[in-house]
Amino acid sequence: MKKLSQFLAACAMLSLPVGIHAQQDTAYFVKHLSFSGNETMEQKVSMAARLVPTPQQLAWQQMELTAFLHFGINTFTDREWGDGSEDPALFNPTDLDAEQWVKTLKEAGFKMVLLTAKHHDGFCLWPTKTTKHSVASSPWKNGKGDVVKELRDACTKYDMKFGVYLSPWDRNASCYGDSPAYNKFFIEQLTELLTNYGEVHEVWFDGANGEGPNGKKQTYDWDAFYKTIQRLQPKAVMAIMGDDVRWVGNEKGLGRETEWSATVLTPGVYARSEANNARLKVYSQAKDLGSREMLKDATELFWYPSEVDVSIRPGWFWHEAENDKVKSLKQLSDIYFQSVGYNSVLLLNIPPDRRGRIHEADVARLKEFAAYRQETFKDNKVLRGDQPWEAPQGTSRTYAVKSKSSINVVMLQEDISKGQRVEDFTLEAWDNGSWKPIGKGTTVGYKRMVRFPDTVTDSLKVTINQSRLNAHIQQVAAYYAKPLAEQGSATNWNNLSRDSWKKLSGSPLTIDLGKTVTLKAFTYAPLNAEAKPTMAFRYKFYVSQDGKKWKEVISHGEFSNIMHNPLPQTVTLPQAESVRFVKLEATTPDATTATVELEEFGVTVAQ
Repeated sequence: MKKLSQFLAACAMLSLPVGIHAQQDTAYFVKHLSFSGNETMEQKVSMAARLVPTPQQLAWQQMELTAFLHFGINTFTDREWGDGSEDPALFNPTDLDAEQWVKTLKEAGFKMVLLTAKHHDGFCLWPTKTTKHSVASSPWKNGKGDVVKELRDACTKYDMKFGVYLSPWDRNASCYGDSPAYNKFFIEQLTELLTNYGEVHEVWFDGANGEGPNGKKQTYDWDAFYKTIQRLQPKAVMAIMGDDVRWVGNEKGLGRETEWSATVLTPGVYARSEANNARLKVYSQAKDLGSREMLKDATELFWYPSEVDVSIRPGWFWHEAENDKVKSLKQLSDIYFQSVGYNSVLLLNIPPDRRGRIHEADVARLKEFAAYRQETFKDNKVLRGDQPWEAPQGTSRTYAVKSKSSINVVMLQEDISKGQRVEDFTLEAWDNGSWKPIGKGTTVGYKRMVRFPDTVTDSLKVTINQSRLNAHIQQVAAYYAKPLAEQGSATNWNNLSRDSWKKLSGSPLTIDLGKTVTLKAFTYAPLNAEAKPTMAFRYKFYVSQDGKKWKEVISHGEFSNIMHNPLPQTVTLPQAESVRFVKLEATTPDATTATVELEEFGVTVAQ
């Protein structure tokens, strides 16, 4: 009888109107919820407050730091995007050591490693049965090597989670563009990766969709890809072109100060995503993905947390010329505070070199980065800050701080297993008999860190100004992060004064350098490192002695990934040229005529 009464009580609870139901704060929506269209705004807010992650999404968020390993044929061709025509014989690491990768990353605090098992060039780092364009056709280990297996084994040894990146865009596969045939081919590759290497914790797809070797584009069967993952690795999260993990919208390592995991953005894996997102005017880079304003016209919500991806170097693959361009400790710490500290997971790329090892410069920086975080977060100044606080909107809680502590970082955490609820908060420190404002913010989510000038206090007050139902504050902490100075100087990618230059035309960009020089390389550097619709992507490059007779030096150039990572790209000429005039004829990613400003172009000449 007792069990029957409990069952009837539960049924009665489920029949309550949404508004009453919300007050109970017990019914949750896992990963997704739909609105009927009849809810009031208050009811929508209540439902949004009770949207929660799956266990896999929660475990993913708790990792905080994950690592990308961009490694493949591009490592040996010095390119960012290969074109699929590379000879597999080029792939021949001299001292590949996956244990060095994983041990280095483990000691630096990373919890998972993602490998580019296949990039856009189609070269596979495992001996696949689907193509000869793989390690099996390379001289490395006499064609018997398997990078994926070596990394999987190293992850097992060091208790590191393991993930794979498999590029849908394949510039080598002859069937690319024959949609049914290529989708079958891709699913076979995905099946090999998800069947032969034990547990896979994350599968990472980007949406790259360029032309294949036959010039055709492909229509991807995302639904079939997704079902393959669910069938073979049901515990894996599907990132970017999936509905588990969302791309933050840039490759600079910067999250949003207002970062909603409970978002109106429909994942691209769903056929309805384009129409839904267009109606709400939201996209990956949009600033607002989940406020009350966005809830007004939303028909559904997704628990779709943000992943921030960035490379420790300017490029994603290893380039010898970038060995002295590894991001500084300050840059990495700022990225950390603006990714993990902005309710996101940081996916930091550390590309192995041609030996097959993480380069000494990257290792040294990772050790510094780990030591800095260890020093910063070893001493939480807040006493009893881990006591759960169910905070109604408009309420405050005061926390004791270790006597005369100097702090400059406050960390807040919500129990996101009960939803993301905080919409506005303020921080105050007790100073000479009164409360002094030291910081404020909007969303909290899994983790929110607020930085402010050094403050000495013995008491901290947190006020939840606005929330969706009661906020579940899991932890309040305060730390002192040692200030870091900027290191290094701006990259010099032009060594010929522009004072003597004369711009002869803008499209194509044609320049009289003012004197004859020996040209070794040129650089394209989008202004302010910003992607624009008019930016250059594909190009031809010409040189001339007299501005009349032109020599085509590069016929099929490509500023690979420039739209997502708009940093300077330097192109070394096949051979040094004696020139006075140069011409860059370029098109945009949409194949329209590109606009390149004089300030965006640089040259490297023999001195």
